[in-house]
Amino acid sequence: MARTVRDNRLDKREARSRLGSRNEPYWRLVSEGAHLGYYRGATIGKWVARYRSPGSAGGYKKKTLAEADDVRDADGKTILNFKQADEAARAWFRQCEAGDVGPNRKVAAVADLKVGDAVDSYIAMRDARASARAGRPVKSDAHHRLKRYVKEDSKLSGMKLANLTELDLKNWFDRVSGLKATSKQRLASDFKAALNICFALNRRVLPPDFPVTIKYGLKITIEDWDEPAPIARENQILGDKCVRELIQLAKATDPDGDFALLVLVLAATGARFSQVKRMRIADVQFEHQRLLVPTSKKGKGRRAELIKVQVGPDVLRELVPVIAGRRPEDTLLEHCRYRQISPTKWVRVRRAAWDSASEMTRPWKRLTEAAELPGIVPYALRHSSIVRGIRAGLPIRLVAALHDTSVVMIERHYSRWITEGLEEFAAKAIIPLLAA
Repeated sequence: MARTVRDNRLDKREARSRLGSRNEPYWRLVSEGAHLGYYRGATIGKWVARYRSPGSAGGYKKKTLAEADDVRDADGKTILNFKQADEAARAWFRQCEAGDVGPNRKVAAVADLKVGDAVDSYIAMRDARASARAGRPVKSDAHHRLKRYVKEDSKLSGMKLANLTELDLKNWFDRVSGLKATSKQRLASDFKAALNICFALNRRVLPPDFPVTIKYGLKITIEDWDEPAPIARENQILGDKCVRELIQLAKATDPDGDFALLVLVLAATGARFSQVKRMRIADVQFEHQRLLVPTSKKGKGRRAELIKVQVGPDVLRELVPVIAGRRPEDTLLEHCRYRQISPTKWVRVRRAAWDSASEMTRPWKRLTEAAELPGIVPYALRHSSIVRGIRAGLPIRLVAALHDTSVVMIERHYSRWITEGLEEFAAKAIIPLLAA
């Protein structure tokens, strides 16, 4: 008895985003023996199709159609939405029924894929994601790293993926010079992602041990980590008095009060900008005197959670007029958007949520210049919050949890303040050892 294929919701991006990555595509029945499939990769998806004549006991004929519009908008050719993929699959099914399907031309073309092709595809995906976040066309950090160190390396970028060996990758790594260990790690991570995504989409024509080649060919060795572990810059740790003065100065110099409120919330929570900008009205809990901060999107497979951060009544008072008359699902922090109508005149267009950290650049520069603190970055508010918790004697695990990081990162970057902050507690363990 033939096994029944469970239909999956593939027509909506949101529904596809909830599907987990796996080796087998998710299938949707089109007609007897004909299925449209969606392969969920680590970052992007692929439309596939399979066909078997009704009543036939043989295996399925399969075809890769195109990339899904998970990250980039559909162009009707190399990137298809669900409707376009359905039409392309039905056209291929008709060819199969007519017996007009010869050798898989797609496979023949993919067999000639080069390292540079995998990198180009990954750069385009990362640029599209960065542009979507910024609301304008931008180039991602991966774009610059991979273009400079991989694309411009003619020995590697022109090599066929099917012929790539572990030694080729190690020799390329040896040619990369002038980078710190942390920068090498970021470059290796981007390059690994580019090759792994390409393998996931074209695994039928690439060697089955290709992921192993990537894993060990781009592995950072112990010799690459011979530099001292980085620590938080001392001049970026602000005292409590300095933080208060920055907030008061921001309130005095900000006519709208939006930027000053952003600085206040960053200082009170110690969160990253990417977390604070996603906070909602419902995340302000007056009865518990706390704010709920969304977790960072860093890492793999992390669930969306909220961190409960206690704040003072002075911070909550500043938020009272902000939330009045607004819906719980509205974004908490907003600011005015302006449009330039002449070389010297700007007009207010609308209010909108903070979108990119670059929107803080100009007002933050004016603030630090007025406070005579040149070189201080907004991340200093996070550094200062972490050190404040350490000096207050909070358990390191609690400090890490409140700031959405790990104990290892706290110990690596803030070890000096850990030892200094615990001196008082260590002193309490001293007892007289000699008789009076």
